[in-house]
Amino acid sequence: MISIGGIIGAGVFVGSSTAISTIGPAVVLSYIFAGIVVFMVIKILARMALDQPGLGAFTEYVRVALGPTSGFISGWLYWYFWVIVVGIEAIAGAKIVHGWMPMFEVWQIGLGLMVVLTLVNLTSARSYGEFEFWFASIKVAAIIVFIIVLAAWLLGMGSHASPGLGNLTAHGGFAPLGYPVVFTGVTTVIFSMCGAEIITVAAAESAESGKTMSRLAASVVLRILLFYVLAIFLIVCVLPWNGFKSGDSTFSMVLEHIGIPGARVIMDCIVLTAVLSCLNSGVYVTARTMFAMADKGDAPRWLTAVNSRQVPARAILLGSAFGFISMFLNVGSDNEQLAKLFTQLINASGAIMLIVYCFVAVAHFRFPYSADADRVSGSRQSANVIAALAAIAILIVMSSMAFIPGMAEQLYPSLWLLAAILVALGIKRLVERKA
Repeated sequence: MISIGGIIGAGVFVGSSTAISTIGPAVVLSYIFAGIVVFMVIKILARMALDQPGLGAFTEYVRVALGPTSGFISGWLYWYFWVIVVGIEAIAGAKIVHGWMPMFEVWQIGLGLMVVLTLVNLTSARSYGEFEFWFASIKVAAIIVFIIVLAAWLLGMGSHASPGLGNLTAHGGFAPLGYPVVFTGVTTVIFSMCGAEIITVAAAESAESGKTMSRLAASVVLRILLFYVLAIFLIVCVLPWNGFKSGDSTFSMVLEHIGIPGARVIMDCIVLTAVLSCLNSGVYVTARTMFAMADKGDAPRWLTAVNSRQVPARAILLGSAFGFISMFLNVGSDNEQLAKLFTQLINASGAIMLIVYCFVAVAHFRFPYSADADRVSGSRQSANVIAALAAIAILIVMSSMAFIPGMAEQLYPSLWLLAAILVALGIKRLVERKA
């Protein structure tokens, strides 16, 4: 359920409108390709975790394979990504609740949500897992019901006239903006699929076998990606692609179109659940990543302290503090200077997960697998092919970002952030030599 919760975020419920409006019905192909890339990365990560379970943050597998430099870079990139996500998700949830409780300011609600989920994480890893289980259960149930309802409507159940598959080609064809856009659209889609890797972090603290959890991870991810693709396919069948615009609540629009009463309220509740799930996971994973880095000397050692419940409280509070800062910058985005700063912070996270996932794919080739790895995890040769294809696909997607309007604004700040981390690493090593 943690793996499911990580991969089904608010992006599939709301963010999909951007991809549909800029690609057309062929956005289904973009989701398929992005899903394949994410699945390959998680497959490789699961293979490493099966061989050496319980290393902690999944970036530690990069460290073991590629050395401390790569571990430092991937760890800080991953931590930064989730700190920004925490702030964004807190505000997204606050805006939904604000519609129901306008007497409170958005920042007050966002602060309340973050405080509650920070306290949940401070209680125990079990508390995080239990909350994530219920959040994930609601999201999965919502998508399954959504797929069933839309499929029934398209089959003509009721008194309406079903459009069938006509909307796939009725408004400019299947790929009205051309097939190259289908490929470049992967950069928009793939970010809504990040988070499945959290399973390897949670496995280190689970009472269940880390090997069992890692073995399940890839298969669960594959099933959820199928949910993504099927849901998007049904959406573009029910409504013409040119009826969407960026920022629309995709699922709400479709449910209202087919006459589901209270669709907007229903989807607001489900999106809020997805937001809280991402927020919960964000607080959890930032703490565990920071704890792992501190343990290896890549962050202050005092962050390795745990409370009486064996929870890294200081790392949790540090991640939440930066999440608070991110959230307040978002709330204060009416101020021109704060708006520019927040935009830069967001853009700097645009290509981070692609960089980190590429590290994972490359790490496979240098990972010190045990002698039993092939017997437990399958052929090394097939794993080599999967890892190579994943790395190549990620590099192609990142390269294409430089030529896509709007995407270059995310690629270059992400590369600048990478450069800043390298400078920080150089300073750290210089200080250590002098000491």
